[in-house]
Amino acid sequence: MRTEAAERVELVFSLFDANGNGVIDSDDFDLMTDRVLEAATASDDGARAAVRAAFRRWWTTLATELDGDGDGVITVDEFRPFVLDPARFGPTITEFAEALAALGDPDGDGLIERPLFVSLMTAIGFEEANIHALFDAFGPDAEDRITVATWAAGIEEYYAPDRAGIPGDRLVGTRAV
Repeated sequence: MRTEAAERVELVFSLFDANGNGVIDSDDFDLMTDRVLEAATASDDGARAAVRAAFRRWWTTLATELDGDGDGVITVDEFRPFVLDPARFGPTITEFAEALAALGDPDGDGLIERPLFVSLMTAIGFEEANIHALFDAFGPDAEDRITVATWAAGIEEYYAPDRAGIPGDRLVGTRAV
């Protein structure tokens, strides 16, 4: 695993541990889901349901794949070596990427405006300055928008263990929430 990917793993663990108790459990995903949906007030019920299902699948996949001792929580030691394994998590990441990116496009025009992008990413727990750096790295158009496809691809790329120098590397930093 590349150094950049290892740094992303550490950040993802801290974000998934939404309640800050040092482990990841089902409650963390409920909390993060609620935060994201609260930021997505203009999204329709279908997009909201898709994100809720994607978060639920994330937790189910993590619990199935990484909770080696079956205690209902995932420690950082259980998480680190495996979370970026495309064979285990590829379909889950794709579902999540597509659902979150679609949530950022409530008017269905295929474009995500910066304010909603920032709100959704802040709800997940990323630092605002890093969120803006990521959005800029995605190459917004003259009206300060990126495409849904660009964001979805960026999310999938973020979880790739062999990638470095990607836009998502701009998210690595201190946790905001």
